[in-house]
Amino acid sequence: MRVYGRVTDELGAKSWFEVSTDSAGNNEYVFLTALVQVLKLNLGESPFYGNFGIPAKTSVLQQIAPDYYVAFTQQKYSGYFANLSITRVQAPDRITPTYNVSVLMTTGTKFQVDIDAERVPFPSAPFPVNTILPSLGVMPGYDNCQ
Repeated sequence: MRVYGRVTDELGAKSWFEVSTDSAGNNEYVFLTALVQVLKLNLGESPFYGNFGIPAKTSVLQQIAPDYYVAFTQQKYSGYFANLSITRVQAPDRITPTYNVSVLMTTGTKFQVDIDAERVPFPSAPFPVNTILPSLGVMPGYDNCQ
């Protein structure tokens, strides 16, 4: 299985990277990347999965946080991890809704990051993954980063 994630570097340049199943058959990084992309996706934006995403821009205009859609996303992805927690964060410096994603993978690896519509928790590819997840040596799909 594979999925593509889109990242924006410090200069605003956007690029894509691929994450695929590792040699042991573990798909947790695939689902983690997909989860991050769904949280950045606008509701109805996907031509294949119209119910994926959150209405972040609409929420900013209406001043109502999209907690229902985030809870729906958490429920959808929680079965792929040992523990998944997504909570809203008060971030006065960001105009879009910000959520803290905390994941405990079945391998014991912990991952925690704040995600909003403008920010992705991965730096530009290619990247040294051990700067993000110190307990990991290699991320599945790292060889295929583009």
